[in-house]
Amino acid sequence: MDVNMTYATQDMWTWWLAIYLYFGGLGAATLAVTFLTDMYLKPNRYLVIWGAGAGVVLLALGSLMLFGHLLDKTAVLTVLSPLALFNQSSAWIAWGTQFIIWMMVWGVLYALPYVRETEFPHKVPVIRDLIDKPFVIGTSRLVQRFHRSVGWLAVINGVGVAVYTGLLLQSFPAVALWHNPAVPLLFTVSAFSTAMAFLLVLMYTLLHDQADEHVRVLYERIDLVLIAAELVILFSLYQYLKNGSESGVRSMELLWNDYGWLIGFIGFGLIVPFLLELKGVMRGWASRVPILTAAVLVLAGGYLLRHYFMYAGVYAYPW
Repeated sequence: MDVNMTYATQDMWTWWLAIYLYFGGLGAATLAVTFLTDMYLKPNRYLVIWGAGAGVVLLALGSLMLFGHLLDKTAVLTVLSPLALFNQSSAWIAWGTQFIIWMMVWGVLYALPYVRETEFPHKVPVIRDLIDKPFVIGTSRLVQRFHRSVGWLAVINGVGVAVYTGLLLQSFPAVALWHNPAVPLLFTVSAFSTAMAFLLVLMYTLLHDQADEHVRVLYERIDLVLIAAELVILFSLYQYLKNGSESGVRSMELLWNDYGWLIGFIGFGLIVPFLLELKGVMRGWASRVPILTAAVLVLAGGYLLRHYFMYAGVYAYPW
């Protein structure tokens, strides 16, 4: 029987969803890691301002990719409304949208007192007029009183967003590559790994003078563990697909016969940065270039993971 009669690659969710999942996981994890660092490791208003600002922008851009593709005002309004959690409680996209919205709200609130304490925002006309309004000043003072509670609300929603990106894909039983227990775990680990990499880039460039060396080293060590965890999950996923359904086998063949996946993602997105960070943790580097290189590769690998997951999604007949 002709193999082409038994399966087909999906073509509805492509690069635009990969960007949505990537920006969503990266932005949410960046906010969560930034706030946990500020609350329990080393308070750093500059890290909070840059981390929160970047995280909110990434979440907003990712959401725009999704809503722009929907092109249905009714559908957009439906998932934006909190009532969607009651009307469509089984729809992960509704849960994810609420996680994203509240992540952005709590993220901005947590950073607000730091913004008001920093000199530069008071020199920017539009921002200065906004943060000097009585309502904003009062809100900032209230947030300061409950700063850690606001931080935890942001962290909880951030973890929710990171996990949701995998649960969204897992909710499609017709595609074996997506519908398996490894996907939420893989996407969550990847989200926090890319967040570590993104914050390392910030700390070695824009925040070089304000960054704490102990925090940077800790981020490198955590990222090393996260990359190792990704490799273990990918090996388990390979075994699952190899011995699974027709859909899973075809997805495995597409991925593990593609140089972009093997060399681009696994090689340069995981193994090379793992070795660079391992050398840095064990013996250190004479300059920041190797760790910056590793961080950039991890960020690129995070997108490639999601890009190839969309590309290799296979339906098996009948579905």
